[in-house]
Amino acid sequence: MDTDILGTLAVREKGFSITPTAPKPRQVLALLVVQADQMVPVGMLSEELWGGRPPRSARPTLQTYILQLRELITAALEPDAADARTAKDVLLTVPGGYLLKSGGGGSDVREFERLAGLGYRAMDAADFPEAARQLRAALALWSGPPLADVHAGVHLATQVKRLEESRLCALDQRIEADLRLGRHRELLAELTVLVSRYPTHESLCGQYMLALYRSGRRGEALDAYQRLRATLVRSLGLEPSAALSKLQRSILMARPDGSPAPAPASGSAGPGSTGSGPAGTGRLAPVG
Repeated sequence: MDTDILGTLAVREKGFSITPTAPKPRQVLALLVVQADQMVPVGMLSEELWGGRPPRSARPTLQTYILQLRELITAALEPDAADARTAKDVLLTVPGGYLLKSGGGGSDVREFERLAGLGYRAMDAADFPEAARQLRAALALWSGPPLADVHAGVHLATQVKRLEESRLCALDQRIEADLRLGRHRELLAELTVLVSRYPTHESLCGQYMLALYRSGRRGEALDAYQRLRATLVRSLGLEPSAALSKLQRSILMARPDGSPAPAPASGSAGPGSTGSGPAGTGRLAPVG
């Protein structure tokens, strides 16, 4: 079974789509996919579909959705006479819930994690061309927000948030690799959009400041710091991290001709380089 969730939901068995069009069965399939090869309790599926107020008919309705998914799986399996599996061998009923067997098929999430892992290891080894290449390939697997066409209840929303954080971490490190390769001018347009989309993300702001500074736009780099500071104080009651403040002082004290260039402010090159500050801030790890 091949599964794609880094964008719209697409699930295929033997090359045939088994993705239902109706919203509720899609939601059930999406939760089974993100928990593939693990038992998904009936209670979790019920919470996902109806929150804390399931209807009296919740269990038989859920069973109907499972039956609909199995009908799609059966239609996908039928053309292959050599495959003795039935739909119940792919989507199992197990004590307490259901289990979707992936059968070792392709998964865009697994491929993203594999490529991102290669990129992080290349960053640790200071192989910035390889890091940029692997992380760019990992990010290319994304066609939009995860499960973009599926209504997300409480459990899917958690999975979507986790995936979005993983993407943002890979993006942060790919930009860091590009900065190390001197691609600051090429990054400016992308970073302008990102700091607008994530106005409290310190690592992205630091990278934007550095790209502006290295492009001869020192005043704009300092303005970017002040905007972030104002946003952090107003929305979170926080001052910028010590690492970002250090970068701001380095730019402030630099000569008008743009030298010496300040060091990158994003700390270590691994996947945790955005630090451990409050969620959504992307606070920088201390430098030095």
